[in-house]
Amino acid sequence: MAPPAAYDAQTITESEIVASNAINAYEVIVKLRNNFLSYRGETNFYTSGSKSMPTVYVDDQRYGEITVLENIPALQVASIRLYRAWEATTRYGTGNMSGVIAVTTRR
Repeated sequence: MAPPAAYDAQTITESEIVASNAINAYEVIVKLRNNFLSYRGETNFYTSGSKSMPTVYVDDQRYGEITVLENIPALQVASIRLYRAWEATTRYGTGNMSGVIAVTTRR
C-alpha cells in the first residue's frame, strides 16, 4: 500500500477537486483552501486603501481577477496552485505583487 500523498497547502490536486463536488474553480477554492482568496495587504506605498487579491492565470496565461474563477468548470481543472508574491513575480513577471492563483486545465 502506497503512503498517502503529502498535503501541500499551496496546491489543490485533481483528486481533491473531484472529491469536492464543486461546480467551478472558485467553489473548489472556497471549500478546500479558502486562504487562497485572502486579502494580501497593500501592494504600493503610494496608494492607500487599494485592496489586492491574487491574479488568476489559466494554463500560464493571464486570465483576470478572482471573479473569473466562477467561469471555470471544476471538471475542467487538473490543479490549482497559489503562488505567493515573490514566486508569482519570478514565474509570471512584475504586476503580480498580490500573488497568482494558477489554474491548470485538463488537456
